[in-house]
Amino acid sequence: MTEVILRQAVVNLGHAGDIVEVSNGYARNYLLPRGVAYLATDGNKKRIAQEKARLEAAEQARIDAAQVIAGQIEAISLTFSARVGDEGKLFGSVTSADIAAQLAAQGIQVEKRHINLPEPIKSLGMFKVEVRLHADVRPEIKVWVIKA
Repeated sequence: MTEVILRQAVVNLGHAGDIVEVSNGYARNYLLPRGVAYLATDGNKKRIAQEKARLEAAEQARIDAAQVIAGQIEAISLTFSARVGDEGKLFGSVTSADIAAQLAAQGIQVEKRHINLPEPIKSLGMFKVEVRLHADVRPEIKVWVIKA
């Protein structure tokens, strides 16, 4: 196990500035190369104590910005019209890329990887889709799929 200091919030792990213990492979192959964390040496622990207030202020600013976008997302619903075959099955599907494109058309920039759609929508109806803007901010957007 390796002790690391998180530079930003990681889902199911911790918030920026937290000292957490993770497996060696996770630290070596994911957290450290991507700059999400750094090793928790004695020098880094002293430095993080000094930077903790700055990190908390920056994290709070990110949360506030994410909450503003979350308010915009929850206020709208997206409608997709699609060709439908027998039994209400779509000929195509509605993917996270489609949802991100329609959000961008309405002035809300969200990356498609932040849209939590486990599998494409392939039937008619109303679906609630989670958008991961931040580890603590996850609004749901209503997606309507109607017959063209």
